[in-house]
Amino acid sequence: MRPVLLVDLDGPLNPYAAKPHRRPEGYQTHRLLTPRWEAAERRRLTEWGLPNKPVKPLRVWLNPNHGPALDALPFDLVWATTWEEEANVFIAPVLGLPQLPFIGWPSPRAQPGGGVFWKTPEIVAWASGRPFAWIDDEITEADRAGVKEHHNGPALLHRIDPRRGLAIDDFAALTTWATGLG
Repeated sequence: MRPVLLVDLDGPLNPYAAKPHRRPEGYQTHRLLTPRWEAAERRRLTEWGLPNKPVKPLRVWLNPNHGPALDALPFDLVWATTWEEEANVFIAPVLGLPQLPFIGWPSPRAQPGGGVFWKTPEIVAWASGRPFAWIDDEITEADRAGVKEHHNGPALLHRIDPRRGLAIDDFAALTTWATGLG
């Protein structure tokens, strides 16, 4: 059984924290108006007393080379993003990825405390002992410790800098880890 690569979108694939008017090299700008984004922005505009103001699409930077590079990794790919099923509709086609399974997050989201990211316990429960690597920009040492304590299988928590997104060295680290499982 191949390990799973849990893929976060914002940060690893969309380097949202890069300088606002300076798209990173290799990335293309996409303006996306997903139903989830539109609903959240509509609520915010209504709270601000601007119910008739148009919702601006979300700016997303994507590198078209990431799809084939992810697909070539020795993993089964799974979305681990708050985009959930919308990643298959709006992101996968741009990157040339097939429809991927995704983790559905609970609502409301429980904050586990101790500096642990809210996704971490959900990922451990979802993985259920299966070997996994997880790429996300929110991973900390507290998450690594939590996974080590509660997950009874191999796991790699690989933090991606949200100012640069996935890079060649990240793909190398993922491949080395997966092939080292035997």
